[in-house]
Amino acid sequence: MTTSDMATSDAEYLSRAVTLATANVANNGGPFGAVVVTAEGKAFDGVNRVTASNDPTAHAEVSAIRNACAELGTFDLSGAVLYTSCEPCPMCLAASLWARVSRVVFAADRYDAAGAGFDDAAFYEYFEAPAAASLMPVSQLTEGDGSEAMSPFNAWNAAERRTDY
Repeated sequence: MTTSDMATSDAEYLSRAVTLATANVANNGGPFGAVVVTAEGKAFDGVNRVTASNDPTAHAEVSAIRNACAELGTFDLSGAVLYTSCEPCPMCLAASLWARVSRVVFAADRYDAAGAGFDDAAFYEYFEAPAAASLMPVSQLTEGDGSEAMSPFNAWNAAERRTDY
């Protein structure tokens, strides 16, 4: 694929994500849409259904990743591109990393979303010290020598039948 072909594809898939987002508003969903496109060119759509399904993880990007993985029978989307109508929040970015998405392309940014009432600034700031402690403290509690905390990993390492990821 040439650079101009990639740019055309990027623009087309990004437009598709924006169209999904706009249509989702009329379907009682949030104004977010996403498309995962595999290296082979298979496309999988996702829209934001947070309020419609009372699921705070039902972001468009996560939905598109779930749809792609379920249809393809894999958790590894290496080589895939995620096109999304808005800059991914930290959760969606982490999901993209876990899915091994190779590249993310977005239209509106986090500031555009904030202007529409979707202010994720606290979540972005959470990952910057010292703000992390003020939003939601996270701490490790170890009892004794810590061997209990390691038991799931010891079981994993000892398992003959496992799927590494």
